[in-house]
Amino acid sequence: MSSHAVDHPVDEKLPALRMTTSGLQHVAAMYAGVVAPPLIVGAAAGLTGTELTFLTGACLFTAGLATLLQTLGVWKIGARLPFVNGVTFAGVAPMTAIVASTDDKRDALPVIFGAVIVAGLLGFLAAPVFCKAVRFFPPVVTGTVITLIGVSLLPVAFGWAQGPDPAAHEYGSTTNLGLAAATLLIVLLLRRFTRGFVKQIAVLLGLLVGTLVAIPFGVTDFGPVADAGVVGFPTPFHFGAPRFQLAAILSMCVVMVVSMTESTADMLALGEIVERPADERTIAAGLRADTLGSALSPVFNGFMCSAFAQNIGLVAMTRIRSRYVVATGGGFLVLMGLCPMAASLIAVVPRPVLGGAGVVLFGSVAASGIQTLVRAGLEKDNNVLIVAVSLAVGIIPITAPEFYHAFPETAKIVLDSGISTGCLAAVLLNLVFNHGRGRDAADVTHPMEAGEELTGARRAPATP
Repeated sequence: MSSHAVDHPVDEKLPALRMTTSGLQHVAAMYAGVVAPPLIVGAAAGLTGTELTFLTGACLFTAGLATLLQTLGVWKIGARLPFVNGVTFAGVAPMTAIVASTDDKRDALPVIFGAVIVAGLLGFLAAPVFCKAVRFFPPVVTGTVITLIGVSLLPVAFGWAQGPDPAAHEYGSTTNLGLAAATLLIVLLLRRFTRGFVKQIAVLLGLLVGTLVAIPFGVTDFGPVADAGVVGFPTPFHFGAPRFQLAAILSMCVVMVVSMTESTADMLALGEIVERPADERTIAAGLRADTLGSALSPVFNGFMCSAFAQNIGLVAMTRIRSRYVVATGGGFLVLMGLCPMAASLIAVVPRPVLGGAGVVLFGSVAASGIQTLVRAGLEKDNNVLIVAVSLAVGIIPITAPEFYHAFPETAKIVLDSGISTGCLAAVLLNLVFNHGRGRDAADVTHPMEAGEELTGARRAPATP
């Protein structure tokens, strides 16, 4: 290969200013998702305000380390895609259940950390086997799953738009919804009437302007900045040495399976968007980064790490595909974990402002899924049936949250994840309807198996 060959956009190193601002945009898009789990679990465990701040900073720090591992890679670890990692929300319910089952709440975090370490190590060993599921993800499956990822995230944006606290009287107020709508409008106007770099960072600018607009309404709180320290380090095992309890380990292993399923779907989605399809090797490396990051996270008082689908929407919308941009964002997360004051600056952004931007981000993911489905051969009745049923199954937790209320808590860890259930339904239905029936191989084979080159190959463009 010529030394002058142009790098694939995934491996492109952008100018410093673009790298910095685009990396910050990724941090802003995922910040709320990172800090919510430690706040919920920490509050359930009875932590003080200072301890909650420490736990949140630790999760930011470990999310940054996991993101750097995923984007830059070491040996056979890391997908080397613009892939953001952070605390998975799938673990919140089982972790709070562990807290509730612990006699002394102060012992709950060491038990959780021990369970996450074991689940992470087991997941790391299972990654080479788990990745082989890629051949069961043809376009009809990946398109369905990508669409579900976006649709499943939209309620999060709608919740943010209403405010941070559902119990507060201003939750869902016209002020909050107005700020969300204003932020959405600002992002849309920037995308419509600007070009180049400004257009690419429209979400970051929207968050900044939305925050300034919110100040006169008293929604913007600068208190976290004033109260935060300048320097802090997540002392290893700050809350005590890890403890290993079988029930807790089993529950977190289930979460790990769910997390690996969602990460596989996310890698396939991201591979489609950046036009570097994820093959078995890429998925195995990505899962190793996920699971190793999860196993190391409790050392620094963090929780299980997984892919953040909202950042896939940001990649889809901005078309900035460089993994080094996301690695820059990972570096910022590490710094925020080491500097509580820096972390608090992102926390200043009001939740309704995040919600307005989230509509664009998460909707972009769903739109990418629809684009993939256009290429999936929906003129065939079998594929239409696969998409229809899988979407219906995946949307159940969104439209009917109590649908599985009679099932055991362990089962609900999987069933309450629309992405996981929809993904499983799509894979199984594709096996039933498309495998072994004399079908066209292109309908059931992942694009990488059809002979496309991993490095820089572009597929035939979709019909306009």
